[in-house]
Parts: sequence; C-alpha cells; structure tokens
Amino acid sequence: MFNMNIKLYETMKRSVFAACFIVTALFSQLLFGQEPQKESESYVFTPIKELKVTPVKNQNRSSTCWSFSGVAFLESELLRMGKPEVNLSPMFVVRNAYVEKADRFVRFNGTNNFGPGGSFFDVVEMVKKYGIVPMEVYPGLNYGEDNHVHGELDAVTRSFVDEIVKNPNKKLSTGWKPAFIGIVDGYLGQVPASFTYNGKTYTPITFAQSLGINLDDYVCIGSYTHHPFYSKFVLEIPDNWIHGEVYNLPINEFERVLDNAIDNGYTIAWGSDVSEKGFSWRNGVAVVPDINSAENAGSDKDHWVQLSQKEKEAKVYSFEKPLKEMVITQELRQQAFDNYQTTDDHGMLIMGKAKDQNGNIFYKVKNSWGSEGKYNGFFYASKPFVLLKTTDIMVHKNAIPDDIARKLNLK
Repeated sequence: MFNMNIKLYETMKRSVFAACFIVTALFSQLLFGQEPQKESESYVFTPIKELKVTPVKNQNRSSTCWSFSGVAFLESELLRMGKPEVNLSPMFVVRNAYVEKADRFVRFNGTNNFGPGGSFFDVVEMVKKYGIVPMEVYPGLNYGEDNHVHGELDAVTRSFVDEIVKNPNKKLSTGWKPAFIGIVDGYLGQVPASFTYNGKTYTPITFAQSLGINLDDYVCIGSYTHHPFYSKFVLEIPDNWIHGEVYNLPINEFERVLDNAIDNGYTIAWGSDVSEKGFSWRNGVAVVPDINSAENAGSDKDHWVQLSQKEKEAKVYSFEKPLKEMVITQELRQQAFDNYQTTDDHGMLIMGKAKDQNGNIFYKVKNSWGSEGKYNGFFYASKPFVLLKTTDIMVHKNAIPDDIARKLNLK
C-alpha cells in the first residue's frame, strides 16, 4: 500500500507539473502576444566560412556602435594579417571624434550634426589624426561606472556646444574648446602622452604605426540610384557629420563585393538598420519575410489568404521556422532609403557566412551588445536583409573583385 501511494503521488505530481507548464505557456502567450517557439522548426545554421575576430565587446548604454564596429574591423584586419590579437579602445576614438564634432559644429554655426552617433569614416580619420591605444590603456570609464553609460555625457556636451553657437559674448572666447575638452576628458579620461604595452613605450601615434595597417587601403561602399554608379558621393545620413564619401555600386555588384570579401578572408564593417520587425536579437536572426507569399502558409494556404495583414505579420514574425523572403531589387533599396525606412541605425561586423536548413545564405555578424543572446553576441542576417537594409560597408580595397575595382579606379 505504501509503495502504491508513492507511485500515485509521483503520477499526480507529474500531472500537476504538466498542467502548470501549460498554464504558464498560455499566460506567456497572452502577456507577450507570442506563441512558444517550436525549437525543432526554428533556424538551424551550418557554417560556410567564419573568419577570425576578437572577443565581443559591450557598448552598453552608449550610442557608439560605429566605433565598436569600426575598431572591431581593424582588430580583425590585424588577425587577417597574421598579427597578434589586440583589443583596441573604441572610447579613444569616441573621445577624439567628440572634439572634432564640436569644432565642426561651431564652425558650421550649429548647422552640422552633433551627437553621439558616427560612422566608419570617423574611425579611419580619428586613427589617422590621433592614433589609437589598447583598451586597457584607455577604457573610457572615468565617471564611476563599470560599463558605458553616456546619457549624461551626451546631454552635457550637446548643451555646451549649443550655448557656444549662441555666442553670448558676441565673440567666441579662446576658452570654449579647452573647456569642452575638459568635459569629455572628465568622463572618458585624458589622452595619455605615452604608455607601456608589452614592454614597449608608445605614444598613440607610434602605437597606431606599429600595427602596420595602411588606413588608405579601406573604402566605403553603398548602392543607390540618386547618384551615378561608379562615382563617389557624400552619404546623406545624419551621423555622417564628417561628410565621408562612399563608392556607389549597382546592387548586383554590391552583393559580389560582400561575398568576395568573406570568401577571401576579409571581414566587413557593416552599417545597417536593425529597427525592422525582421530583426530579432532574441532569436538571433535578421530577415525580410515575404508577408504575402502563400509559400509561407505551409499546408494551410486556404486559411492564409483569409488572414489580415496584421495576422500574417504576427505569424511570420514569430520566427518559428525559415520563411520565403522578399526578392530585393535596386528599386526596393532606394525606396527604403528615400522613405527613411533604412536609416543609419547600427554598426556591426560581418565575419562569416552560413546557410539555414533550407540552404538560404546568411551572413554571420559580430555585434557589440555583449556576449549574451542566442549566439553569444553574434547573430545571422539573411542576404535579403543585408541587401535591403545596408547603408554602407567598409572593406579593404583588395576585397573588391578586380573588375569592379577597376570601374571604381581602385586598380
């Protein structure tokens, strides 16, 4: 009798647990508006090519993805060249860019963009002008935080330059720029005149020189119809305060550059827009599903055509399984850019290629949001997503196919 009661208790306990699990799942569905993921049908990626990169960093609560991704690109370039791994300081670049931005904002009488955002152009130009240092030499945390939190810094610097432009003395003093530098250095730290790294003494300039990177070897590329193909133009995005120029390619040749770079061992600094519904950090993917494709209905096509657009989107963006994606054309790219649907939202590093279980090609991306997430700080962006949502990329000139490089006068 005692043994039977134990068995009955265990049976009842399993039944109660199962019931609790079902209730919890239903509650989660009601609370978050999503069905539980079917793991067996979710994306499964098989690597095609993965390039060496340094560990994932964390920009935390700062709008400095442009520096983290641009610096990550330089770090991966060093690895490609067979040099030792080094973690460079994104905040050293940010600090110097702040000073340059302030100067240009004042010279443009407040009409040039000033803010925490930036571009890959900034990274190249700041390293050229000011050099670079290892992260351990300049962590950029001089304000009592363990991680980057820039809300106060961003607000104070913006207020300062706004007041300078108002010119309350009717003549700019010689003190405004040193005062601005004092603010930035108070938060991020003073620039070291010299430092010791691996037993050698450097300045920021001599350390940059010791890396052996030729910064003139890097170019930015976009794909737009409002400028002639194979020309250069100033990319019209707000964070391009430095007025950097991109080379313009048709979308098919832009795609060739992407694939040629990864296939031949070159990582890609990637500027994109991650505000789309198809970007899901939780699921580790970025896609542009074809909402109206009956193919995405599976076996229930008759029911699918009767669903509203909102209902279709809810199903498609559940990320339960790979779906048919949009075919990206030059026109779609341009419309998204012209209508502010593709904005200068986020900078990342493309460092590999993979395919899902249906054979669709994805690019593997290193992010700067820490090592959390489904893929420990990485995610997979489909080729359609990259072709549609890219603002620009930065690559080594040798990563460009020869025939395209010649059209751009780079060969």
